[in-house]
Amino acid sequence: MGSRTAFRTCPLCEALCGLELTLDDSGTVTRVRGDRDDPFSKGFICPKGATLGKLDSDPDRLQAPLLDGAETSWDEAFATVGRRIAEIIERYGKDAVAVYIGNPTAHSVAGPLYGGALIKALGTRNIYTASTADQMPKHVSCGYMFGDPLAIPVPDLDRTSHLLMLGANPLESNGSLCSAPDFPGRLKAIAKRGGKVTVVDPRRTRTADLADEHVFIRPGTDAYLLMALVHTLFAEDLARPVRRPVHGLDDLRALVVDFSPERVAPVTGIDAATIRRMARELAAAETAAVYGRIGTCTQAFGTLNSWLVDVLNVLTGNLDREGGAMFPRPAHTPVYRKKRPFTTGRWRSRVRDLPEVNGELPVATLADEIETPGEGRIRALITIGGNPALSAPGSERIDKALAGLEFMVSVDPYLNETTRHANVVLPPPRPVQTPHYDVSLLGLAVRDYVRYSPPAVALPPGRPSESQILARLAVLASGLDGDPAALDEMIIGSTLAKAVTVAGSPVQGREPDELRKMLDGEISLTEQRLDMMLRLGPYGDGFGADPAGLTLARLRTEHPHGLDLGALRPRLDEVLCTASGRIELCPPAFAADADRLRAALDGDRDPAGMLLIGRRHLRSNNSWLHNVPELVRGSNTCTLQLNPADAERLGVAAGDTVRVASRTGTLEAVAEPTDTVMAGVVSLPHGWGHDRPGTRTEVARQNAGVNVNAVTDEHEIDPLSGNAVFNGVPVTVEPVG
Repeated sequence: MGSRTAFRTCPLCEALCGLELTLDDSGTVTRVRGDRDDPFSKGFICPKGATLGKLDSDPDRLQAPLLDGAETSWDEAFATVGRRIAEIIERYGKDAVAVYIGNPTAHSVAGPLYGGALIKALGTRNIYTASTADQMPKHVSCGYMFGDPLAIPVPDLDRTSHLLMLGANPLESNGSLCSAPDFPGRLKAIAKRGGKVTVVDPRRTRTADLADEHVFIRPGTDAYLLMALVHTLFAEDLARPVRRPVHGLDDLRALVVDFSPERVAPVTGIDAATIRRMARELAAAETAAVYGRIGTCTQAFGTLNSWLVDVLNVLTGNLDREGGAMFPRPAHTPVYRKKRPFTTGRWRSRVRDLPEVNGELPVATLADEIETPGEGRIRALITIGGNPALSAPGSERIDKALAGLEFMVSVDPYLNETTRHANVVLPPPRPVQTPHYDVSLLGLAVRDYVRYSPPAVALPPGRPSESQILARLAVLASGLDGDPAALDEMIIGSTLAKAVTVAGSPVQGREPDELRKMLDGEISLTEQRLDMMLRLGPYGDGFGADPAGLTLARLRTEHPHGLDLGALRPRLDEVLCTASGRIELCPPAFAADADRLRAALDGDRDPAGMLLIGRRHLRSNNSWLHNVPELVRGSNTCTLQLNPADAERLGVAAGDTVRVASRTGTLEAVAEPTDTVMAGVVSLPHGWGHDRPGTRTEVARQNAGVNVNAVTDEHEIDPLSGNAVFNGVPVTVEPVG
């Protein structure tokens, strides 16, 4: 049997690593290696990427649509979806249909290109995504500071001399809102050039072990530490704001007066001297970057944390500066696009009156909207690549609510804890049958870089691509049953019509029809859309205006391993779009929320209580890789880690079963005493709990673990972003029996 080689970007996390796949004549992946010719990842590969072939050939992957649990034809599946959605909208209105978009969608080309069209076609305000269980605080903070919620500065890892990380564990996560292949190698390089890496975390993670310094912090108190760092910069005259117009500097100075290192030390568990030293080192560094991730977002003060991270980057003069925190320039995003200043609360949720943020409502209120009677109640749900029955706060309630829906359709390759409730399941093709371009993640890369991966294996006749599945759903949602290609043509036409009228566009003044004819008609419409985006982008050929510029054909044929577009460059002037035209250093909404932070400073704390935090695993990605045997071995275990002193006090030994209880629920887990967790803290990874009936994920079922969201509280959210609180959850722990 012969073999061939194909190259592609790994779709399993945010690192954007290049892979070299060996396939046999049947299209089965027989070997996976890192692509040594990829200019960004240079051959780096992690355990997840190495098992892409096993994921691709997983026998539990659905091969055909399901209708009420039985295989059916694609035509029958789509006809059912169109009929049932139309009936529900006619009977109850557009808001009766909700959409939930999960984390895997961000790792695809189809989700970012077609998800918005589906939402627009439905016209519903009931939009939910995994963002409000993860990163929404960062979107809100950047939206109010810079005007654009997608303008997220990333640490310039390859040139910084001082990196301060909070709530981030990139040696396990491979990076998050910071796409960087070989994160460990990049951190080691900081030390080699004489720099310093400091990690602030309630656990001594693998990342903390690699760092020059690890500082334990009590869960949920990062905002106090960050406030105290800002306080110190002002108090010791160390603040050197970036040489760009800022607004609110004096307001910020007044806001942090009450948060001295001495005042916050008892709350954070970090002594005042250490806090002052951290601020001084940050200010004195030749270049520095502060980076906060999911551990800082999934807290009661998640937005304040995200805001204060970039306040520190601004005050130390490191925002939009080489070696600091910089804004990537993705190849597919035109710099001339008009942006409106960010705002929230354009509509509110029906039951809990929670504000819309970035076009969606908090997933923490999804169960409320399904269960509560009245006008606007959710009667139908479309899920795309998500598993909220495990991953959302109070997920057991969501699980029960899904069972009460009148209709549900899921785009997902598995029958999992969420999709087992779906009337129709539409499985996307295997990874090797799917084109790949990181529409979402290339805007977060630590170098400007671009890569397109065509399908390595052709689709069988009659099998729709993931893009075609979502496009057809969008067409059906609009009340039509026409050709999904019409949707792509409409988007291409409207994009070109707008581009020729915008000042600064490379095609300003030209005819849209002329440009449309220049797109290659021999490639798919999805690829034509990518080609259009690249041509209009900052490195594009401008539809012939720059013959040396980028096109999809050039990227595909001349750069199959990807193209390095260079180190990040200052571009705040392109990014900034606040109403004032300046960096908003102290937005009123954030200043108001600081009152809540101040009030909690002197609040009661139960000295006997425990605080629950999450945990990342290198071999996991939320709930969706637990059906690969190689990824549920070794250290990837669903245990409750606790400090040995707490274990001794409770009379708990390694391997004992313990009961964890919160205000909302209980669970039982296997204890794992370890000094990597600070006293008073317990840690349990998320994404587990694969023991529910009706699923078809045999490996995951045999390695079920427990669902941490049985004890998280959907009523505990960060009010500015609606983000769920998963870190710092008060719990009690006791041995079972």
